[in-house]
This record gives sequence, C-alpha cells and structure tokens, in this order.
Amino acid sequence: MTDALSLTFSALADPTRRAILERLSNGRASVSELAAPFEISLPAVSRHLKVLEKAGLIARARDAQWRPAQLQAEPLKEVSVWLERYRRNWEESYERLDEYLSDIQKKEKDDE
Repeated sequence: MTDALSLTFSALADPTRRAILERLSNGRASVSELAAPFEISLPAVSRHLKVLEKAGLIARARDAQWRPAQLQAEPLKEVSVWLERYRRNWEESYERLDEYLSDIQKKEKDDE
C-alpha cells in the first residue's frame, strides 16, 4: 500500500494532472470542460481524473448525467507541511551564499 503523500506526489508528477487541478481551483468542471484545452481524448482525461481521485485531490459528484469533478485541497496541505521542513535548509543555504558574496565583495573593495 502506498502512503498518501506518495500518491499525491505521483499524481502531481504529470503536467496534465497539474493543469487539471489548476482549472479545478476555479470551481467544478465536467470531463469535457477539463479536456477542452488538451489534445487528448475524453477517456485519457478520465484516466487522469481517476489518478487524481485515488490521491484524494479531487472528488466526483453525480448531478443527473453530469459527473463534475471538484478540487479537494487537503492532500496539498500535506505536501506543503512536508516541504516546509526543507525550507530551513534552503534559507540557510541562501544565507551562506549571501555571506560568501558579501565577503567576496569586501575583498574586492579591499584589493582596490
């Protein structure tokens, strides 16, 4: 069994699925509405939606014959929390780079 974070990252790995999520951030949409900007078939879009649904990133409702997809952002919060742990490392690296560049600039001024 794959953990939720791995399912989320796997779903986000595909640019088409990321674009679908971006579209759904504006509200519910049907498969045909989601397929419109892509040069892929409706069944291919449906397969992408199944991956997103399995990862918990979307929910599909039933409204008569219309099955709109809707964004479920909770798994994205888990990604954000996971990434936040590494933000300190990036910030420390940038701080060290800033210090290094300041040292170089100071040495260049001293050499003038």
